[in-house]
Order: sequence, then C-alpha cells, then structure tokens
Amino acid sequence: MSVGVLAHLMGKQPWDDLAEKVGKEGFAHVQLALWKAIDSPDFQRPGCLSPGLARSILSAFKRHGVSISVLACYLHLYERDPEKRQENLERFKELIRYAPLFDCYVVAAEVGKMPGGFIPEDWEVLKESLELLIEEAEKHGVLIGIEPANDHLIGDAKTLERMLEQLPSSNIGVVLDPVNLLTAENFSRQDEVIEQAFRRLGNRILACHAKDRIMENGQITTVPPGSGHLNYDLYFQLLHQYKPEVDVIMEAAKTPEQRQISKTFLDQKYNLEKKTGSRQ
Repeated sequence: MSVGVLAHLMGKQPWDDLAEKVGKEGFAHVQLALWKAIDSPDFQRPGCLSPGLARSILSAFKRHGVSISVLACYLHLYERDPEKRQENLERFKELIRYAPLFDCYVVAAEVGKMPGGFIPEDWEVLKESLELLIEEAEKHGVLIGIEPANDHLIGDAKTLERMLEQLPSSNIGVVLDPVNLLTAENFSRQDEVIEQAFRRLGNRILACHAKDRIMENGQITTVPPGSGHLNYDLYFQLLHQYKPEVDVIMEAAKTPEQRQISKTFLDQKYNLEKKTGSRQ
C-alpha cells in the first residue's frame, strides 16, 4: 500500500505547481478531480480534454514521482433536470475515455444528494445513468468506482450492494470510505458498520479513502486521519484481508503539517497491521 492524497486539498493551481507540491510532500499518488484541483483550462466545460493535455498533466506528475490512481468526478448522476443530467454524463464519459491517457483506470464518484429526499424514480434514473457509463467504461477498459456516502442516494453498503447486483458488469466497483458510512446514530457501532461494509463490498473495492471523525455533544465532525476515533486497526486489518496493497487516499488534512502527521499515522498503522497479519 502507498498513501495518496486528494489533489485539491493543496488548492486549485497550475498542474505543474500542483504536481511539485504533491511530490515534495511525499505522496505516491493522487485522486485528481480536474476541475477542483487545476485552475486552467475550464475542465467543467465538456470537450476540454485532448490527448496532448492529458499527456502534459501526466508528465508533470511523473516528473515528481507521483501517479494518478483515481480520476474523480463530482457530478450528480440522477439529476432530475434531463439537460443537466445529460451534461453530467457527457463529462463523466469524457473522463472515462481519457483515463488511460492519464495512466489511470479508475473514475470515481459519489452519486449525488437530493434536498427534500428521494423518490422511487431517482433510483431508476441512477441505474440508467450507470448503465450508460458502464457501457462507455467497457469500451475503454476503465473501472467505475462508486463511493457510498451518507445523505446520498447510495448512502450505505447495503444500498450499493443492491445496485451492484442490478448492474452485472465487472467494470464497476467500490471506492470505500468507512467514515462516509458513519453517522451520529451508528458511530458507537462503527465496528459493525465497517465489518458489514467489507462483507458486502470487500471483493469489489478498487480504492479506499482515509479521514477521521469525532463525536462531540452528539455532533459528528470530520477531522484528519489519526486525530479522531475511527478504528483504523480494524479498517486496515480488513484491507489486508480483502484487498492487500490497495491504494489509500488521504482526505480532510488541509495543511502540509496536518498531512505529514496523518501520512505518518497511516503508514505506521498500515505497516503494523501488515506485520501482524503476516504472523497469523
């Protein structure tokens, strides 16, 4: 395993500067959300990418010893406005087509929230959207990673398992972040939540995220890895069991100091679990 980082934690900037910062901080790979991490050109405009542009960005990261493990796509996949949804799908498809030119084979997304709650039609629209994206992914040998996150239509492991059962394709899998499955209501049962997530989704994991959470006065707060109460011993034990050497991508650490402390924590925890597991 190597620890990566969300590229946009370092601020939106030219890709050469971004790649240099990531390399200097010692991260082996990034989850790259183009329109959140790179200031120009306007990646929110469909059709912006070209082979030359992808090659230039990849070359900058390679010069600093960094790979692109995941291309992130923060787009609503069951948007009720058909025109907006179609635009979102075209942008997602563009990332799928160009992912191999970034030497990357996972395009990941949370599926989207809907103020006021969900209706049955949302599920069917989401399924249709994912079917279209899977068709594109199969053409290009790319994997789609869906991240379950509370408050999203796919908000827990059980719901994602249900969707995967309805989508019989090997080109769709899971980006797992246990923290995104924890709420104020289930935080005291986090071991059960984590274990259930691996039982339901462990074999389909493509990449994982790492952040942390604390409970204070009944409120749950997200904090950098190692500064909260997530059971990382259990998390990494299960990662070794189900997906050894999987890419782990750091979230929530917003300053260089926080990132170094959290990176050290994650490296130590993972390596300890690896040694412990090898002796069992």
